[in-house]
Amino acid sequence: MATMNDIDACVFDAYGTLFDFAAAAARYKDELGDKEKPLSDMWRVRQLEYTWLRSLMGEYVEFWQVTQDALDYSMSALDIEDVGLREKLLDMYWELDAFPEVPDMLKTLKAGGMKTAVLTNGSPDMVQGAIDSAGIGDVLDASFSVDSVKIFKPHPSVYQMVPDTFDVGSRRVCFMSSNAWDAAAAANFGFRVVWINRYGQPPENIPGNHEHELKSLEGLPALLGL
Repeated sequence: MATMNDIDACVFDAYGTLFDFAAAAARYKDELGDKEKPLSDMWRVRQLEYTWLRSLMGEYVEFWQVTQDALDYSMSALDIEDVGLREKLLDMYWELDAFPEVPDMLKTLKAGGMKTAVLTNGSPDMVQGAIDSAGIGDVLDASFSVDSVKIFKPHPSVYQMVPDTFDVGSRRVCFMSSNAWDAAAAANFGFRVVWINRYGQPPENIPGNHEHELKSLEGLPALLGL
């Protein structure tokens, strides 16, 4: 696999890429029983769908509101009525763990002189909570939230925040996401993209082609020649 040795900045999606949301949701398997996976899956899908719909409608709200709306829909659809459980599920976003390989991977990138950042739909306080919980704040140079541009991914203005802030060309930015649609959109914008295909999914049939595909972030430093 050819290395990408002309990169100045590494930028990561948050949920599912750096932070393990599925593992956090699994903490409540005993309370949810056989509804744990259906709830987790529906919540995540509705969360994304609401961001896309709100962007098309021109009705932006912070991701925290979208997250609550999506959970309420999913709990209703699955006939789950438990206010206490709802609050615990929402609190997860402030208690997320990074995937096991993430801290060492980020340390290696920083030691190699890379700028590092998160680029996420998440509200600033949500993202900061996850960063603090995972203990990776000292190896991240920036955290970019769509709240700055008031529209969700995959709008190009979201990705534009990175070259504008870091003062680098888009082709000097390596972007990582576990979401195939996000990887495609970032590539279509102009980033060099490594798709972190943690779940063995097929690529999306939309514009934009990722340059490399990895199963986790463990192999990223080597791919960058570090």
